[in-house]
Amino acid sequence: MTHSHRVRTTVTALVAALFAVGLTACGGGNGGDGTDISQVAQNRGLSAEDVESAVKTYVPGGEKDEYLMFASGGHAGQVLVFGMPSMRLLKVIGVFTPEPWQGYGYGAEETHRVLDEGRMNDRQIEWGDTHHPALSETDGNYDGEYLFINDKANPRVAVIDLRDLETKQIVTDPLMKSNHGATFVTPNTEYIVEGSQYPAPLDDSYSPVTEYESEYRGAVTFFKFDRDAGRVDTDRSFTIELPPYMQDLSDAGKGPSDGWAFINSFNTEMATGGIGQGNPPLEAGTAANDMDYLHVINWEKAAEVAGNPQNTETIQGRTVIPLDVAVEQELLYFVPEPKSPHGVDVTPNGEKIVVSGKLDPHVTVYSWEAMQQAIQNENFQGTDDFGVPILSYDAVMEDQLELGLGPLHTQFGPNGQAYTSLFIESAVAKWNWQTMEMEEKESVHYNVGHLAAPAGDTKQPAGEYVVSLNKWAIDRFKSVGPLHPQNFQLLETGPNQGMQLLYDAPVAIGEPHYAQVIDADKVEPWNTYPEVGFDPGQMEVDSEAPTSGDEGVSRDDGKTIVDMTAVRSHFNPERFTVPQGDSVIIHITNVEQARDATHGFAISEYNVNVSLEPGETQTIRLLADEAGVFPFYCTEFCSALHLEMAGYMAVEPRSMAGAESPADDRGTAARER
Repeated sequence: MTHSHRVRTTVTALVAALFAVGLTACGGGNGGDGTDISQVAQNRGLSAEDVESAVKTYVPGGEKDEYLMFASGGHAGQVLVFGMPSMRLLKVIGVFTPEPWQGYGYGAEETHRVLDEGRMNDRQIEWGDTHHPALSETDGNYDGEYLFINDKANPRVAVIDLRDLETKQIVTDPLMKSNHGATFVTPNTEYIVEGSQYPAPLDDSYSPVTEYESEYRGAVTFFKFDRDAGRVDTDRSFTIELPPYMQDLSDAGKGPSDGWAFINSFNTEMATGGIGQGNPPLEAGTAANDMDYLHVINWEKAAEVAGNPQNTETIQGRTVIPLDVAVEQELLYFVPEPKSPHGVDVTPNGEKIVVSGKLDPHVTVYSWEAMQQAIQNENFQGTDDFGVPILSYDAVMEDQLELGLGPLHTQFGPNGQAYTSLFIESAVAKWNWQTMEMEEKESVHYNVGHLAAPAGDTKQPAGEYVVSLNKWAIDRFKSVGPLHPQNFQLLETGPNQGMQLLYDAPVAIGEPHYAQVIDADKVEPWNTYPEVGFDPGQMEVDSEAPTSGDEGVSRDDGKTIVDMTAVRSHFNPERFTVPQGDSVIIHITNVEQARDATHGFAISEYNVNVSLEPGETQTIRLLADEAGVFPFYCTEFCSALHLEMAGYMAVEPRSMAGAESPADDRGTAARER
């Protein structure tokens, strides 16, 4: 029994005793007034179970949560960071969408560079639909170093460095039109797996939907991650062409199944809808077959195959293994799975693959050993229309367990525990994948999608809690209009106890989908940047960053260059003059090294708002195209004289050129970088 579990068990007994005797709080200290706690609960209409739940989730000020939960921000295009069990929202990480508080996309050159990496067909995309965060792993367990997240709407993958919890890279995939089976990592973060969802021509050409079967294709990209650089290396990445089914969620093998990946699919019917043409709706067309196909992919061998140019094609600048080569090189196999599957989850020991079909009340468990034997013995039940071998269902399917209506996703606990979301039934089912026994269900509110449990998809799941990521809230919170919040519900669970609903956490930022939960001690972010002049984009000191004594203003060939520092409670320089029409380059460093001594820098009317954490340096570029006076100020409260931390950028009209030197506040010579 873990320490936290012992504490919660003690809490349960304590609360029961409290209500039995009407325990009174002792007076003294911060207003302790001898209040009868049970009377307080009675006055508020709270039961003993309510008080128990509150005590189990309460984390006093100054204390820290046991876990961190990284959740997708859905349509907000961001990542949300929660503490657990408090369920307090600790941070919103700007990823695919500009985020003003952190100055992400509002003036800082580095953040513009990252967002510009996400351009699609040279079109700026200012939103994303984030779905599946993935923590970097070492030997199949979270290591707390990096976080990856996908954008389903625009096939992109982002890299977040957990030293400062900021986005460092956005990678686009021109071969896809959307991705859903992303992001999932291989056990040592060799690759980030990105599976497409809605098929389209890989070369981005036009092809009528009537040519869907012949011209449209799915794909899975294995993005090579360079851990030393902290970046995806697209030159060492590769894509496997897939049939035009709609690929869905994916998971990487571990232990004995390491080196392989598993991707669900639906629409093996290759339906394209067309109500106006007299066809069945797409949703009906995709559910006609009794079985769809689980994709079983040998990514380790595929990486070797992709290294030989004779095996690949170059499409839109990316290395692609054609479908026929994938079949010939024995990289791809199919396994029949119940219709309209959604979740595919590999057990902690890597020996079983659990699949949930939305239109089947069972979870289906496949044996990895049986899959290997079927492949070696060529125990196939034929091929699909594209020549992909289909493993014998009877040979590889080990068992099924009926859980309820609408099973979607599974997370794992220790000792064989598994937790599966039931979307239609609005419940979480707890069962054992080793004994194939149903243990219990807990109702949630309402229409649960994904689940998240501490290390719940790793080799060493922790158990203790499960978070139900619910799509609907309906009557759970005070109405705030027709658009309701989502609802994250925290359930306590464990191998020796029933599930207990502890907390409702409204989420009013997009539609979160998936989350991963890590032991908080594994994430060790910096409290300040290591040195003054630190460039977060390069994650090293910029030798030319302005520091105290180097401030100044200069002008060179239509450019006004400002070297500025920020320190409580002033900028230096505090004013500078710019000729109208000049390009203005502001290099600014927060020279503080005290924890939480963040400064902001905003310029009126110029859409500039930069957040400068202690030690950070950033560059701002703007065009002074309008004459006038433009105050700038610190947007982050930093001291008693915070309001006085301000200055002026004066843009001198062309008709008054030369009235005041743009370098009138100069210290040492400023320089452009």
